[in-house]
Amino acid sequence: MAIFLAMPTAARTNALVAILESAAGENFRQEASRWIVQALSVERLVPPQYAEWRPVVREAMLYFGSHLSTSRLAPKLVEQMELPVDTTPENRLLRLIAKVPALQKLGQVIARNRHLHPSVRRALTQLENGICDASAEEIRTIIVQNLGPKLAHYAVEIEDKIFLEASVSAVVRFTWYNPERRQREHGVFKVMKPYVAAYFAEEMDLLARLAAHLGSKHAEYAFAQHVLSETFDDVRRLLQHEVEFVREQASLQKASQLYSSVKLIRIPQVIRPLCTPTMTAMTEEHGEKITIAVTGMRKRRRHRIAEQLIDAVVAVPVLTPITNGMFHADPHAGNLLYNKRTGILTLLDWALTGHITEPQRRQFAMLFLMVLLRDSQGVCTVLDALSRGGEKRVPRQTLVIREQVTRFFNQQPLTQIPRAVDIVDLLERIAWQGVRLPTHLVMLRKVLFTLDGIVHDIAGPSASMELVMVQRLIQRWLEHPAHVGWPLTLRDWVAVYWSAMLCPSRLAIVGLQQVPGFGRNCAEGS
Repeated sequence: MAIFLAMPTAARTNALVAILESAAGENFRQEASRWIVQALSVERLVPPQYAEWRPVVREAMLYFGSHLSTSRLAPKLVEQMELPVDTTPENRLLRLIAKVPALQKLGQVIARNRHLHPSVRRALTQLENGICDASAEEIRTIIVQNLGPKLAHYAVEIEDKIFLEASVSAVVRFTWYNPERRQREHGVFKVMKPYVAAYFAEEMDLLARLAAHLGSKHAEYAFAQHVLSETFDDVRRLLQHEVEFVREQASLQKASQLYSSVKLIRIPQVIRPLCTPTMTAMTEEHGEKITIAVTGMRKRRRHRIAEQLIDAVVAVPVLTPITNGMFHADPHAGNLLYNKRTGILTLLDWALTGHITEPQRRQFAMLFLMVLLRDSQGVCTVLDALSRGGEKRVPRQTLVIREQVTRFFNQQPLTQIPRAVDIVDLLERIAWQGVRLPTHLVMLRKVLFTLDGIVHDIAGPSASMELVMVQRLIQRWLEHPAHVGWPLTLRDWVAVYWSAMLCPSRLAIVGLQQVPGFGRNCAEGS
Protein backbone atom coordinates (compact mmCIF):
# COMPACT_ATOMS: atom_id res chain seq x y z
CA MET A 1 0.00 0.00 0.00
CA ALA A 2 2.87 2.39 0.81
CA ILE A 3 4.34 1.76 -2.64
CA PHE A 4 0.95 2.36 -4.26
CA LEU A 5 0.45 5.67 -2.41
CA ALA A 6 3.89 6.83 -3.50
CA MET A 7 3.04 6.37 -7.18
CA PRO A 8 1.92 9.28 -9.39
CA THR A 9 -1.76 9.33 -10.40
CA ALA A 10 -1.22 7.79 -13.86
CA ALA A 11 0.78 4.90 -12.39
CA ARG A 12 -1.86 4.30 -9.74
CA THR A 13 -4.54 4.16 -12.42
CA ASN A 14 -2.54 1.65 -14.47
CA ALA A 15 -1.97 -0.47 -11.37
CA LEU A 16 -5.69 -0.54 -10.62
CA VAL A 17 -6.48 -1.45 -14.23
CA ALA A 18 -4.17 -4.44 -13.88
CA ILE A 19 -5.83 -5.49 -10.61
CA LEU A 20 -9.37 -5.09 -12.02
CA GLU A 21 -8.50 -7.25 -15.03
CA SER A 22 -6.79 -9.96 -12.96
CA ALA A 23 -8.34 -13.11 -11.48
CA ALA A 24 -8.97 -11.20 -8.25
CA GLY A 25 -10.60 -8.32 -10.10
CA GLU A 26 -14.21 -9.28 -9.34
CA ASN A 27 -13.67 -9.41 -5.58
CA PHE A 28 -11.69 -6.15 -5.72
CA ARG A 29 -14.57 -4.46 -7.60
CA GLN A 30 -17.04 -5.53 -4.94
CA GLU A 31 -14.85 -4.34 -2.07
CA ALA A 32 -14.05 -1.03 -3.76
CA SER A 33 -17.75 -0.42 -4.48
CA ARG A 34 -18.65 -1.12 -0.83
CA TRP A 35 -16.00 1.35 0.32
CA ILE A 36 -17.34 4.06 -2.01
CA VAL A 37 -20.96 3.47 -0.96
CA GLN A 38 -19.91 3.70 2.70
CA ALA A 39 -18.00 6.94 2.04
CA LEU A 40 -21.00 8.44 0.22
CA SER A 41 -23.34 7.68 3.17
CA VAL A 42 -26.70 6.61 1.74
CA GLU A 43 -28.37 7.71 4.99
CA ARG A 44 -27.19 11.27 4.34
CA LEU A 45 -27.99 11.29 0.63
CA VAL A 46 -31.48 9.77 0.90
CA PRO A 47 -33.75 11.74 3.28
CA PRO A 48 -35.88 10.04 5.96
CA GLN A 49 -39.08 10.60 3.92
CA TYR A 50 -37.74 8.07 1.40
CA ALA A 51 -36.19 5.68 3.91
CA GLU A 52 -37.77 2.64 2.22
CA TRP A 53 -35.66 3.43 -0.86
CA ARG A 54 -32.33 3.46 0.99
CA PRO A 55 -31.64 -0.29 0.58
CA VAL A 56 -32.53 0.00 -3.12
CA VAL A 57 -30.27 3.01 -3.62
CA ARG A 58 -27.43 1.25 -1.81
CA GLU A 59 -27.85 -1.86 -3.97
CA ALA A 60 -28.05 0.24 -7.15
CA MET A 61 -24.86 2.11 -6.24
CA LEU A 62 -23.04 -1.16 -5.51
CA TYR A 63 -24.19 -2.66 -8.81
CA PHE A 64 -23.35 0.40 -10.89
CA GLY A 65 -19.90 0.75 -9.36
CA SER A 66 -18.98 -2.92 -9.61
CA HIS A 67 -20.11 -3.20 -13.25
CA LEU A 68 -18.71 0.02 -14.73
CA SER A 69 -16.08 -0.60 -17.41
CA THR A 70 -12.50 -0.88 -16.17
CA SER A 71 -11.31 2.12 -18.20
CA ARG A 72 -13.86 4.35 -16.42
CA LEU A 73 -13.83 2.73 -12.97
CA ALA A 74 -10.07 2.75 -12.36
CA PRO A 75 -9.52 6.54 -12.60
CA LYS A 76 -12.61 7.16 -10.45
CA LEU A 77 -11.29 4.84 -7.72
CA VAL A 78 -7.91 6.60 -7.80
CA GLU A 79 -9.60 10.00 -7.59
CA GLN A 80 -11.68 8.91 -4.59
CA MET A 81 -8.54 7.60 -2.85
CA GLU A 82 -6.70 10.85 -3.48
CA LEU A 83 -9.44 13.05 -2.06
CA PRO A 84 -8.78 14.35 1.49
CA VAL A 85 -10.12 12.09 4.23
CA ASP A 86 -12.52 14.81 5.43
CA THR A 87 -14.13 15.27 1.98
CA THR A 88 -17.91 15.46 2.45
CA PRO A 89 -20.14 12.73 0.97
CA GLU A 90 -21.84 15.18 -1.39
CA ASN A 91 -18.52 16.38 -2.82
CA ARG A 92 -17.40 12.78 -3.26
CA LEU A 93 -20.66 12.15 -5.09
CA LEU A 94 -20.10 15.05 -7.51
CA ARG A 95 -16.63 13.77 -8.36
CA LEU A 96 -17.88 10.21 -8.73
CA ILE A 97 -20.62 11.09 -11.24
CA ALA A 98 -18.45 13.47 -13.28
CA LYS A 99 -18.60 12.34 -16.93
CA VAL A 100 -21.43 9.94 -16.04
CA PRO A 101 -24.23 11.75 -17.92
CA ALA A 102 -27.04 9.42 -16.86
CA LEU A 103 -26.33 9.93 -13.15
CA GLN A 104 -25.76 13.66 -13.63
CA LYS A 105 -29.20 13.92 -15.22
CA LEU A 106 -30.80 12.08 -12.29
CA GLY A 107 -28.98 14.46 -9.94
CA GLN A 108 -30.50 17.45 -11.76
CA VAL A 109 -33.98 15.97 -11.37
CA ILE A 110 -33.79 15.59 -7.58
CA ALA A 111 -31.60 18.65 -6.88
CA ARG A 112 -34.48 20.87 -5.70
CA ASN A 113 -36.16 18.26 -3.50
CA ARG A 114 -36.95 20.13 -0.28
CA HIS A 115 -36.50 16.96 1.79
CA LEU A 116 -32.80 16.60 0.90
CA HIS A 117 -30.11 17.56 3.38
CA PRO A 118 -29.20 21.23 2.66
CA SER A 119 -25.60 20.37 1.81
CA VAL A 120 -26.73 17.67 -0.62
CA ARG A 121 -29.10 20.13 -2.29
CA ARG A 122 -26.35 22.72 -2.65
CA ALA A 123 -24.07 20.14 -4.22
CA LEU A 124 -26.63 18.77 -6.68
CA THR A 125 -27.76 22.22 -7.82
CA GLN A 126 -24.23 22.65 -9.19
CA LEU A 127 -25.23 20.09 -11.83
CA GLU A 128 -27.82 22.54 -13.19
CA ASN A 129 -25.21 24.80 -14.77
CA GLY A 130 -21.90 24.07 -13.08
CA ILE A 131 -20.69 21.05 -15.07
CA CYS A 132 -17.29 21.68 -16.67
CA ASP A 133 -15.63 18.66 -18.32
CA ALA A 134 -15.32 19.53 -22.03
CA SER A 135 -12.76 21.72 -23.79
CA ALA A 136 -13.56 24.54 -26.18
CA GLU A 137 -11.11 23.14 -28.74
CA GLU A 138 -12.76 19.73 -29.01
CA ILE A 139 -16.25 21.24 -29.20
CA ARG A 140 -15.12 23.65 -31.93
CA THR A 141 -13.62 20.72 -33.85
CA ILE A 142 -16.97 18.90 -33.73
CA ILE A 143 -18.80 21.99 -35.01
CA VAL A 144 -16.37 22.42 -37.91
CA GLN A 145 -16.60 18.73 -38.83
CA ASN A 146 -20.41 18.83 -38.71
CA LEU A 147 -20.89 21.95 -40.82
CA GLY A 148 -18.05 21.73 -43.32
CA PRO A 149 -18.70 24.11 -46.27
CA LYS A 150 -21.77 25.57 -44.51
CA LEU A 151 -19.40 27.53 -42.26
CA ALA A 152 -18.34 29.67 -45.19
CA HIS A 153 -21.72 29.65 -46.92
CA TYR A 154 -23.46 31.15 -43.86
CA ALA A 155 -20.41 33.12 -42.69
CA VAL A 156 -20.48 31.40 -39.29
CA GLU A 157 -18.19 32.87 -36.64
CA ILE A 158 -17.78 30.72 -33.52
CA GLU A 159 -16.80 32.02 -30.07
CA ASP A 160 -13.54 30.68 -28.65
CA LYS A 161 -15.01 29.55 -25.31
CA ILE A 162 -17.81 27.34 -24.05
CA PHE A 163 -20.84 29.33 -22.92
CA LEU A 164 -22.61 26.63 -20.87
CA GLU A 165 -22.29 22.91 -20.19
CA ALA A 166 -24.93 20.29 -19.44
CA SER A 167 -24.66 16.58 -18.69
CA VAL A 168 -24.77 15.56 -22.36
CA SER A 169 -23.87 18.69 -24.33
CA ALA A 170 -21.87 21.89 -24.42
CA VAL A 171 -23.25 25.22 -25.64
CA VAL A 172 -21.17 27.63 -27.74
CA ARG A 173 -22.22 31.07 -29.02
CA PHE A 174 -21.89 32.05 -32.68
CA THR A 175 -23.05 34.57 -35.25
CA TRP A 176 -24.19 33.82 -38.80
CA TYR A 177 -25.53 35.49 -41.90
CA ASN A 178 -29.25 34.79 -42.37
CA PRO A 179 -29.89 34.97 -46.13
CA GLU A 180 -33.67 35.24 -45.66
CA ARG A 181 -33.41 38.36 -43.50
CA ARG A 182 -30.18 39.53 -45.11
CA GLN A 183 -28.52 40.28 -41.78
CA ARG A 184 -26.14 38.81 -39.21
CA GLU A 185 -27.77 37.14 -36.22
CA HIS A 186 -26.72 35.60 -32.92
CA GLY A 187 -27.21 31.95 -32.11
CA VAL A 188 -25.90 29.05 -30.01
CA PHE A 189 -24.77 25.56 -30.92
CA LYS A 190 -25.79 22.77 -28.57
CA VAL A 191 -23.17 20.08 -29.24
CA MET A 192 -22.99 16.52 -27.96
CA LYS A 193 -19.77 16.06 -25.97
CA PRO A 194 -17.29 13.70 -27.65
CA TYR A 195 -17.32 11.03 -24.93
CA VAL A 196 -21.10 10.95 -24.47
CA ALA A 197 -22.07 8.54 -27.26
CA ALA A 198 -19.89 5.72 -25.92
CA TYR A 199 -20.44 6.47 -22.22
CA PHE A 200 -24.19 6.87 -22.59
CA ALA A 201 -24.51 3.57 -24.47
CA GLU A 202 -22.69 1.81 -21.64
CA GLU A 203 -24.85 3.50 -19.00
CA MET A 204 -28.10 2.60 -20.78
CA ASP A 205 -26.97 -1.03 -20.92
CA LEU A 206 -26.04 -0.87 -17.23
CA LEU A 207 -29.45 0.55 -16.32
CA ALA A 208 -31.19 -2.23 -18.25
CA ARG A 209 -29.19 -4.89 -16.40
CA LEU A 210 -29.71 -3.04 -13.10
CA ALA A 211 -33.47 -3.06 -13.69
CA ALA A 212 -33.42 -6.84 -14.12
CA HIS A 213 -31.13 -7.29 -11.11
CA LEU A 214 -33.31 -5.24 -8.78
CA GLY A 215 -36.47 -6.82 -10.18
CA SER A 216 -35.17 -10.24 -9.14
CA LYS A 217 -34.74 -8.99 -5.55
CA HIS A 218 -38.05 -7.13 -5.17
CA ALA A 219 -39.17 -9.32 -2.26
CA GLU A 220 -36.16 -8.25 -0.17
CA TYR A 221 -37.24 -4.60 -0.45
CA ALA A 222 -40.99 -5.14 0.11
CA PHE A 223 -41.98 -3.69 -3.27
CA ALA A 224 -44.48 -5.21 -5.67
CA GLN A 225 -43.00 -7.67 -8.16
CA HIS A 226 -42.50 -5.46 -11.22
CA VAL A 227 -42.10 -2.03 -9.56
CA LEU A 228 -38.30 -1.84 -9.37
CA SER A 229 -37.59 -3.21 -12.84
CA GLU A 230 -40.29 -1.04 -14.45
CA THR A 231 -39.14 2.07 -12.56
CA PHE A 232 -35.55 1.75 -13.75
CA ASP A 233 -36.69 0.84 -17.26
CA ASP A 234 -38.78 4.04 -17.32
CA VAL A 235 -35.73 6.04 -16.23
CA ARG A 236 -33.60 4.43 -18.94
CA ARG A 237 -36.15 5.10 -21.70
CA LEU A 238 -36.48 8.74 -20.68
CA LEU A 239 -32.72 9.26 -20.53
CA GLN A 240 -32.26 7.84 -24.02
CA HIS A 241 -34.04 10.91 -25.42
CA GLU A 242 -31.16 13.07 -24.14
CA VAL A 243 -28.96 12.05 -27.08
CA GLU A 244 -31.67 12.22 -29.77
CA PHE A 245 -30.90 15.67 -31.15
CA VAL A 246 -33.17 15.34 -34.20
CA ARG A 247 -36.07 14.56 -31.90
CA GLU A 248 -35.29 17.61 -29.78
CA GLN A 249 -35.17 19.83 -32.86
CA ALA A 250 -38.67 18.69 -33.79
CA SER A 251 -39.86 19.23 -30.20
CA LEU A 252 -38.47 22.77 -30.19
CA GLN A 253 -40.48 23.63 -33.30
CA LYS A 254 -43.67 22.13 -31.81
CA ALA A 255 -43.08 23.99 -28.53
CA SER A 256 -42.65 27.26 -30.43
CA GLN A 257 -46.11 26.77 -31.93
CA LEU A 258 -47.59 25.78 -28.57
CA TYR A 259 -46.35 28.93 -26.81
CA SER A 260 -46.61 31.34 -29.75
CA SER A 261 -49.65 33.12 -28.28
CA VAL A 262 -48.53 33.00 -24.62
CA LYS A 263 -47.21 36.31 -23.34
CA LEU A 264 -43.77 36.56 -21.72
CA ILE A 265 -42.82 32.95 -22.54
CA ARG A 266 -40.14 32.19 -25.11
CA ILE A 267 -38.86 29.04 -26.76
CA PRO A 268 -35.53 29.10 -28.64
CA GLN A 269 -36.05 29.04 -32.41
CA VAL A 270 -34.32 26.29 -34.36
CA ILE A 271 -31.86 27.48 -37.03
CA ARG A 272 -32.56 24.60 -39.37
CA PRO A 273 -29.73 25.08 -41.95
CA LEU A 274 -27.08 24.71 -39.23
CA CYS A 275 -28.53 21.67 -37.43
CA THR A 276 -27.14 18.12 -37.68
CA PRO A 277 -28.00 14.78 -35.97
CA THR A 278 -25.50 15.53 -33.16
CA MET A 279 -25.77 19.32 -33.00
CA THR A 280 -28.64 21.78 -32.67
CA ALA A 281 -28.36 25.40 -33.76
CA MET A 282 -30.87 27.80 -32.22
CA THR A 283 -31.41 31.44 -31.39
CA GLU A 284 -29.53 32.88 -28.43
CA GLU A 285 -31.86 33.77 -25.56
CA HIS A 286 -31.09 36.19 -22.75
CA GLY A 287 -31.62 35.86 -19.02
CA GLU A 288 -30.31 34.22 -15.85
CA LYS A 289 -31.08 30.92 -14.18
CA ILE A 290 -34.43 31.65 -12.58
CA THR A 291 -33.36 30.86 -9.01
CA ILE A 292 -30.49 33.35 -9.37
CA ALA A 293 -32.50 36.01 -11.21
CA VAL A 294 -34.97 36.39 -8.31
CA THR A 295 -32.22 37.11 -5.77
CA GLY A 296 -32.94 40.40 -4.00
CA MET A 297 -36.43 40.77 -5.47
CA ARG A 298 -39.40 41.68 -3.32
CA LYS A 299 -41.73 38.92 -2.19
CA ARG A 300 -44.64 40.02 -4.41
CA ARG A 301 -42.53 39.94 -7.59
CA ARG A 302 -41.02 36.56 -6.67
CA HIS A 303 -44.54 35.25 -6.19
CA ARG A 304 -45.58 36.51 -9.64
CA ILE A 305 -42.55 34.85 -11.24
CA ALA A 306 -43.37 31.56 -9.50
CA GLU A 307 -46.91 31.74 -10.88
CA GLN A 308 -45.54 32.53 -14.34
CA LEU A 309 -43.34 29.43 -14.11
CA ILE A 310 -46.22 27.18 -13.01
CA ASP A 311 -48.39 28.54 -15.78
CA ALA A 312 -45.70 27.96 -18.43
CA VAL A 313 -44.62 24.46 -17.42
CA VAL A 314 -47.92 22.90 -16.29
CA ALA A 315 -51.04 24.97 -16.92
CA VAL A 316 -50.47 25.91 -20.57
CA PRO A 317 -49.67 22.42 -21.93
CA VAL A 318 -52.07 20.49 -19.71
CA LEU A 319 -55.05 22.84 -19.48
CA THR A 320 -55.21 24.48 -22.91
CA PRO A 321 -57.75 22.80 -25.26
CA ILE A 322 -56.08 23.61 -28.58
CA THR A 323 -52.72 22.06 -27.64
CA ASN A 324 -51.62 18.47 -28.21
CA GLY A 325 -50.73 18.07 -24.54
CA MET A 326 -46.95 18.24 -25.07
CA PHE A 327 -45.06 19.38 -21.98
CA HIS A 328 -41.45 20.09 -20.99
CA ALA A 329 -40.33 17.05 -18.99
CA ASP A 330 -37.01 18.38 -17.68
CA PRO A 331 -37.72 21.76 -15.98
CA HIS A 332 -34.72 21.88 -13.66
CA ALA A 333 -33.59 25.40 -12.78
CA GLY A 334 -30.72 25.37 -15.28
CA ASN A 335 -33.25 25.04 -18.12
CA LEU A 336 -35.26 28.08 -16.98
CA LEU A 337 -33.98 31.55 -17.93
CA TYR A 338 -35.62 34.69 -16.56
CA ASN A 339 -34.95 38.13 -18.02
CA LYS A 340 -35.40 40.72 -15.25
CA ARG A 341 -35.57 43.60 -17.72
CA THR A 342 -38.29 42.18 -20.00
CA GLY A 343 -40.01 39.72 -17.64
CA ILE A 344 -39.62 36.96 -20.25
CA LEU A 345 -39.26 33.35 -19.10
CA THR A 346 -37.41 31.10 -21.57
CA LEU A 347 -37.76 27.31 -21.49
CA LEU A 348 -34.53 25.67 -22.67
CA ASP A 349 -33.58 22.07 -23.52
CA TRP A 350 -36.51 20.19 -25.05
CA ALA A 351 -34.76 16.81 -25.25
CA LEU A 352 -37.21 15.34 -22.73
CA THR A 353 -40.89 15.90 -23.50
CA GLY A 354 -44.12 14.17 -22.64
CA HIS A 355 -47.61 14.08 -24.10
CA ILE A 356 -50.80 13.80 -22.09
CA THR A 357 -53.93 12.77 -23.97
CA GLU A 358 -57.26 14.56 -23.66
CA PRO A 359 -58.81 11.74 -21.56
CA GLN A 360 -55.75 11.85 -19.29
CA ARG A 361 -56.02 15.64 -18.98
CA ARG A 362 -59.65 15.20 -17.96
CA GLN A 363 -58.72 12.57 -15.35
CA PHE A 364 -55.80 14.68 -14.12
CA ALA A 365 -58.10 17.70 -13.62
CA MET A 366 -60.64 15.51 -11.79
CA LEU A 367 -57.88 14.13 -9.58
CA PHE A 368 -56.86 17.64 -8.48
CA LEU A 369 -60.47 18.68 -7.82
CA MET A 370 -61.34 15.55 -5.85
CA VAL A 371 -58.20 15.91 -3.73
CA LEU A 372 -59.05 19.56 -3.01
CA LEU A 373 -62.58 18.47 -2.01
CA ARG A 374 -61.13 15.64 0.14
CA ASP A 375 -63.34 13.16 -1.68
CA SER A 376 -61.56 9.85 -1.15
CA GLN A 377 -64.08 7.86 -3.21
CA GLY A 378 -63.77 10.34 -6.08
CA VAL A 379 -59.96 10.09 -5.95
CA CYS A 380 -60.17 6.28 -5.96
CA THR A 381 -62.44 6.33 -9.01
CA VAL A 382 -60.05 8.56 -10.98
CA LEU A 383 -56.94 6.59 -10.04
CA ASP A 384 -58.66 3.33 -10.86
CA ALA A 385 -59.51 4.65 -14.33
CA LEU A 386 -55.96 5.92 -14.86
CA SER A 387 -54.38 2.64 -13.78
CA ARG A 388 -56.68 0.46 -15.87
CA GLY A 389 -56.47 2.55 -19.04
CA GLY A 390 -59.54 0.79 -20.40
CA GLU A 391 -58.41 -2.68 -19.26
CA LYS A 392 -60.32 -5.02 -16.97
CA ARG A 393 -60.40 -4.03 -13.31
CA VAL A 394 -57.89 -5.85 -11.08
CA PRO A 395 -59.35 -6.28 -7.55
CA ARG A 396 -55.96 -6.22 -5.80
CA GLN A 397 -55.04 -2.92 -7.46
CA THR A 398 -58.39 -1.42 -6.49
CA LEU A 399 -57.73 -2.42 -2.86
CA VAL A 400 -54.21 -0.91 -2.97
CA ILE A 401 -55.60 2.37 -4.32
CA ARG A 402 -58.28 2.54 -1.63
CA GLU A 403 -55.80 1.82 1.17
CA GLN A 404 -53.27 4.39 -0.04
CA VAL A 405 -55.90 7.09 -0.61
CA THR A 406 -57.33 6.53 2.89
CA ARG A 407 -53.85 6.78 4.40
CA PHE A 408 -53.17 9.91 2.32
CA PHE A 409 -56.21 11.81 3.62
CA ASN A 410 -55.62 10.64 7.20
CA GLN A 411 -52.18 12.29 7.04
CA GLN A 412 -53.46 15.61 5.63
CA PRO A 413 -54.27 18.25 8.28
CA LEU A 414 -57.75 19.79 7.97
CA THR A 415 -56.25 23.27 8.06
CA GLN A 416 -54.01 22.62 5.03
CA ILE A 417 -55.01 22.24 1.38
CA PRO A 418 -53.17 19.27 -0.19
CA ARG A 419 -50.52 20.47 -2.63
CA ALA A 420 -49.54 19.15 -6.04
CA VAL A 421 -46.44 17.55 -4.56
CA ASP A 422 -48.64 15.73 -2.02
CA ILE A 423 -50.61 14.28 -4.93
CA VAL A 424 -47.32 13.23 -6.54
CA ASP A 425 -46.38 11.41 -3.31
CA LEU A 426 -49.74 9.62 -3.40
CA LEU A 427 -49.16 8.51 -7.00
CA GLU A 428 -45.64 7.35 -6.10
CA ARG A 429 -46.83 5.19 -3.22
CA ILE A 430 -49.56 3.64 -5.33
CA ALA A 431 -47.01 2.85 -8.04
CA TRP A 432 -44.63 1.27 -5.49
CA GLN A 433 -47.42 -1.17 -4.59
CA GLY A 434 -47.56 -2.40 -8.18
CA VAL A 435 -50.32 -0.22 -9.67
CA ARG A 436 -49.11 0.69 -13.17
CA LEU A 437 -49.83 4.24 -14.34
CA PRO A 438 -49.48 5.63 -17.90
CA THR A 439 -45.85 6.38 -18.87
CA HIS A 440 -46.51 10.03 -19.63
CA LEU A 441 -48.26 10.46 -16.29
CA VAL A 442 -45.05 9.14 -14.74
CA MET A 443 -43.22 11.95 -16.57
CA LEU A 444 -45.78 14.50 -15.40
CA ARG A 445 -45.21 13.32 -11.83
CA LYS A 446 -41.50 13.96 -12.34
CA VAL A 447 -42.25 17.48 -13.64
CA LEU A 448 -44.43 18.36 -10.65
CA PHE A 449 -41.81 16.91 -8.30
CA THR A 450 -39.02 19.02 -9.80
CA LEU A 451 -41.17 22.13 -10.15
CA ASP A 452 -42.30 22.05 -6.52
CA GLY A 453 -38.76 22.51 -5.25
CA ILE A 454 -37.98 25.35 -7.67
CA VAL A 455 -41.21 27.20 -6.87
CA HIS A 456 -40.46 26.88 -3.15
CA ASP A 457 -36.95 28.29 -3.70
CA ILE A 458 -38.40 31.24 -5.63
CA ALA A 459 -41.43 32.19 -3.55
CA GLY A 460 -41.54 29.96 -0.47
CA PRO A 461 -44.64 27.99 0.54
CA SER A 462 -47.08 30.77 -0.43
CA ALA A 463 -47.10 29.95 -4.17
CA SER A 464 -49.94 27.55 -4.99
CA MET A 465 -49.67 25.37 -8.07
CA GLU A 466 -53.33 24.42 -7.72
CA LEU A 467 -54.53 28.05 -7.65
CA VAL A 468 -52.52 28.93 -10.77
CA MET A 469 -54.07 25.98 -12.61
CA VAL A 470 -57.60 27.06 -11.63
CA GLN A 471 -56.81 30.62 -12.77
CA ARG A 472 -55.61 29.29 -16.13
CA LEU A 473 -58.85 27.33 -16.59
CA ILE A 474 -61.02 30.37 -15.80
CA GLN A 475 -58.94 32.59 -18.09
CA ARG A 476 -59.29 30.12 -20.96
CA TRP A 477 -63.03 29.87 -20.45
CA LEU A 478 -63.39 33.66 -20.54
CA GLU A 479 -61.27 33.94 -23.69
CA HIS A 480 -62.92 30.99 -25.44
CA PRO A 481 -66.53 30.53 -24.27
CA ALA A 482 -66.92 27.47 -26.49
CA HIS A 483 -64.46 25.67 -24.22
CA VAL A 484 -66.29 26.47 -20.97
CA GLY A 485 -66.12 23.42 -18.73
CA TRP A 486 -63.23 21.80 -20.62
CA PRO A 487 -61.55 19.39 -19.98
CA LEU A 488 -64.37 18.04 -17.80
CA THR A 489 -67.58 16.58 -19.21
CA LEU A 490 -71.08 17.42 -17.98
CA ARG A 491 -71.08 14.17 -16.02
CA ASP A 492 -67.78 15.18 -14.39
CA TRP A 493 -69.18 18.55 -13.34
CA VAL A 494 -72.23 16.87 -11.80
CA ALA A 495 -69.88 14.63 -9.79
CA VAL A 496 -67.86 17.69 -8.71
CA TYR A 497 -71.06 19.53 -7.72
CA TRP A 498 -72.28 16.68 -5.49
CA SER A 499 -68.81 16.22 -4.01
CA ALA A 500 -68.69 19.93 -3.15
CA MET A 501 -72.12 19.71 -1.51
CA LEU A 502 -70.97 16.82 0.68
CA CYS A 503 -67.55 18.31 1.46
CA PRO A 504 -68.65 20.09 4.71
CA SER A 505 -70.05 16.86 6.14
CA ARG A 506 -66.84 14.98 5.27
CA LEU A 507 -64.75 17.65 6.96
CA ALA A 508 -67.02 17.57 10.03
CA ILE A 509 -66.66 13.80 10.36
CA VAL A 510 -62.87 13.99 10.03
CA GLY A 511 -62.77 16.83 12.56
CA LEU A 512 -64.79 14.81 15.08
CA GLN A 513 -62.56 11.77 14.56
CA GLN A 514 -59.57 13.90 15.50
CA VAL A 515 -61.15 14.90 18.84
CA PRO A 516 -59.43 12.91 21.64
CA GLY A 517 -61.70 10.18 22.98
CA PHE A 518 -64.38 10.65 20.31
CA GLY A 519 -64.15 7.10 18.99
CA ARG A 520 -64.13 5.59 22.51
CA ASN A 521 -67.14 7.69 23.65
CA CYS A 522 -69.14 6.68 20.58
CA ALA A 523 -68.38 3.02 21.24
CA GLU A 524 -69.43 3.33 24.91
CA GLY A 525 -72.62 5.16 23.93
CA SER A 526 -73.61 2.46 21.51
